[in-house]
Amino acid sequence: MKTDSIFYRLFQEFPSIFFELIGNSPEEANSYQFSSVEVKQTSFRLDGVFLPIQTVENPIYFVEVQFQADGEIYSRLFAEVCLYLRQNQPQNDWGAVVLYPTRSIDTGSIKHYREFFASQRVRRIYLDELGEYTSLPIGIATIQLIIATKDTAIAQGKELIDRTKQEINSQRQQQQLLQLIETILVYKLPQMSRKEIEAMFELSELKQTRFYQEAFQEGEEEGERKGERKGKLKAVPPMLAAGLSVEQIAEALDLGVEEVKQATQQQSSINE
Repeated sequence: MKTDSIFYRLFQEFPSIFFELIGNSPEEANSYQFSSVEVKQTSFRLDGVFLPIQTVENPIYFVEVQFQADGEIYSRLFAEVCLYLRQNQPQNDWGAVVLYPTRSIDTGSIKHYREFFASQRVRRIYLDELGEYTSLPIGIATIQLIIATKDTAIAQGKELIDRTKQEINSQRQQQQLLQLIETILVYKLPQMSRKEIEAMFELSELKQTRFYQEAFQEGEEEGERKGERKGKLKAVPPMLAAGLSVEQIAEALDLGVEEVKQATQQQSSINE
């Protein structure tokens, strides 16, 4: 799973989650902008940086996501941070946070950097030690979905979807979080069946997810090329492949259920 890109998207769309993780107020995110920063003239790239917006009182936060054992993690991190400070000369103080799925992945030596850890300038967070996901804030619980086992991911995803509908009042934020949960599940469970997806997403929410929109877009494009009804029937196979049921396709394309079934049977005959 592309954990770096997942975390980048998560912190970019929901920066408040990071501040909850480090024990600060989620409202503090309003004073920051999150981005990935490349250190010039080197091969270094910081996973993420929370830069204060128009203030020198708030510290810069460097974020490192480490999901594989790496004995050189800390020497690399401090090299990146020191080069960034040298090249940018910020007036702000700084701190760093390293996110691990579990303590066993933390194999780097802190011998040369222990003062930074003792002072809490650099903090390590082990996602599996944050507590039971049902009792965590929804943002942190979403992060824990990334480390869920295959056996528990679907149930955990369903719980998060239900909580998202109940706890997130903003329609825009609700859909963003639903799409993020969907993305995590697709990465974790590439062979997830149609029934499992349907068990988690109601049709109204399913229409907002990325895989539905891509499949429906394909249907619309096909409709423009081949004519409305013929194009809709041509769109049935790719929408089925995307995991939609016959009933969902019929509603989305404004076709009868029997028409969709016939198109499905015709495609099966062609394949045979």
